[in-house]
Amino acid sequence: MATVLLVEDDHVVRGAMLRSLTDRGHAVHAVGTALDALRRVAAETPDLVVLDLGLPDLDGSDALRMLRGITDVPIIIATARDDEQTVVRLLRAGADDYMVKPFTGAHLDARISTVLRRVGRASRTAQPAVHEVGELRVDIGERSATLGDQVLALTRKEFDLLAYLAARPGRVVSRRELLEEVWRQPSVGEDQTIDVHLYWLRRKLGESAAKPRYLRTVRGVGFRLVAPD
Repeated sequence: MATVLLVEDDHVVRGAMLRSLTDRGHAVHAVGTALDALRRVAAETPDLVVLDLGLPDLDGSDALRMLRGITDVPIIIATARDDEQTVVRLLRAGADDYMVKPFTGAHLDARISTVLRRVGRASRTAQPAVHEVGELRVDIGERSATLGDQVLALTRKEFDLLAYLAARPGRVVSRRELLEEVWRQPSVGEDQTIDVHLYWLRRKLGESAAKPRYLRTVRGVGFRLVAPD
């Protein structure tokens, strides 16, 4: 079955969900804080995360945003909040499904199976792509990038950023689009995050904002990846 990370601060609820999912064959790791969840996901990639919103150290919606910054694994929100505005906001922020407490173990198991089945279909139908822009080669399937004969040592998010731009060579991509599609953050006001990653990405490509080769800034609009002149 699946390896599930359960993020739930109520030890009674956490214990009941852990036992129910374990009885159904899942390998379950349970934590009670957002910080522990982020550490666990960074160290070990689970197949799926079940995330409560009412965490003691960080609101679950913020935890969702931070998780989406480091992983694309499916995330099911499990919470007592049931207003439509919250549901829509969290789904747009990157949640794959949403469950309102209380629910049975059988219901949760069915939702997990459905989400994993949907993700599995998407991964089977998506063909690994290789994008080439000048001497830059980005292999999506292998998650590797080379510039000429040099392998680029990129962080996870640097690669995601480069891959998104490489799949759209020559096209201007706005900051808002990068936040929504690469960082999974629909909110604005995170320009510094993009700028820091672009700075380090440019350094690894052997260029700078003052002397760009591949990464070009379109002032007031966004960025584009092009082959050097």
